Amino acid sequence: MTVRGWQPGSWREMPVRQVPDYPDQAKLEAMEARLASYPPLVFAGEARRLQKALAQAGQGQGFVLQGGDCAESFADFRPNPIRDTFRVLLQMAVVLTFGSSLPVVKLGRMAGQFAKPRSSDTETQGEVTLPSYRGDIINGPEFSPEARLPDPARMEFAYMQSAGTLNLLRAFATGGYADLHEVHRWNLGFVARSPLADRYQDLAARIDETLRFMGACGMSNAPQVRETDFYTSHEALLLPYEQALTRVDSTTGDWYACSAHFLWIGDRTRQPEGAHVEFLRGVRNPLGLKVGPTTDPAELVRLTEILNPENQPGRLTLISRMGAQKIAEKLPPLLRAVKQAGREVVWISDPMHGNTHTAGSYKTRSFDAILAELRGFFDAHAAEGTWPGGVHVEMTGTNVTECVGGAHKLTEADLSANYATFCDPRLNAEQALELAFLVAEELKARRQPATAPLIAAQ
Repeated sequence: MTVRGWQPGSWREMPVRQVPDYPDQAKLEAMEARLASYPPLVFAGEARRLQKALAQAGQGQGFVLQGGDCAESFADFRPNPIRDTFRVLLQMAVVLTFGSSLPVVKLGRMAGQFAKPRSSDTETQGEVTLPSYRGDIINGPEFSPEARLPDPARMEFAYMQSAGTLNLLRAFATGGYADLHEVHRWNLGFVARSPLADRYQDLAARIDETLRFMGACGMSNAPQVRETDFYTSHEALLLPYEQALTRVDSTTGDWYACSAHFLWIGDRTRQPEGAHVEFLRGVRNPLGLKVGPTTDPAELVRLTEILNPENQPGRLTLISRMGAQKIAEKLPPLLRAVKQAGREVVWISDPMHGNTHTAGSYKTRSFDAILAELRGFFDAHAAEGTWPGGVHVEMTGTNVTECVGGAHKLTEADLSANYATFCDPRLNAEQALELAFLVAEELKARRQPATAPLIAAQ
């Protein structure tokens, strides 16, 4: 079924932002045609299953955990980094499940997060100006004319890497690696070495007790214990790639973007009459929309109507990214407008993107600022009577030093020890899991009387 006035290529008639300037249009068209002949990376039935889970989260019956790299790198296409990020997301999900007593929807920024929006089309070093690095699917990070030239062949490389990553993720999710007993043992190791071990010990003990009870009931080998649902997501920024991987579902006749289960529109490309909104309004995947401090309440309601005209639960997730200093002012009017309009949405918090600052030559983020934004997110929902449905974080399973703070108190002087990102700073494995424990405390407190404490300032 085609949405009225929509075709996979109708976005080409609309104003478009954040697009690379490919020097060889014939080469670009040939690559689009080549990708259009390839198998889909994900399937419509998987996307429908995700939408049902998101619908529960939007109605207060679930919680969303979305996390992964700022931008995936061709150079990091190795099994260990994929495994490590997947493992930390599982650890975070188990902690959040026990904190909220709700199912956690697991969404990885993986298997396709190769394109990044930029604040400027060019970058200058000394007297040399070159096109900005826009992610490995478009050009290279090296500051040279050859690397920065947009190359359509990179789309095929991204497709192949995404297929390989998805294959590994599916094996991990269903092959025993996601067994709750194993995941909890990893968590116990974290608790033992954390400076805040006493704070987390209670939750760890509760998980232990529950797993022992399940074992006593003969449930240790149940599929729900040994396997998990894991979905992929990325920003749908490079529209030629997204269109090339769009397919008609043979069982329903609907169009699905088959590059990922869940796609989102960034804060820079959310114009109601823009190409990115036009493309995504016509596919049936569950969608995300980044909501920043410049968002107008009336325009946000209009966007929810464009992207989810049937007002389907789970179809649209609004990802708040305000900044710790702005969230108390900017988020409540948006929550109020969407609620008063009767729009079905899932609200989740991205506490990363609004809290970036520069320390010397490094971009970094403060763990305290990240917590402050999360605290503001929960406070705003409590005041407006809406449900804080999840958290969206840029993180990695490796021991990078890109964000300051956390239990181990990384400082700006520590950033150079292992600063590995080509784009934005990420939480390392320890900081990401610490964040999950703190959010779990918040979710637990929300089930208690109103006087219960919220996330404590660090």
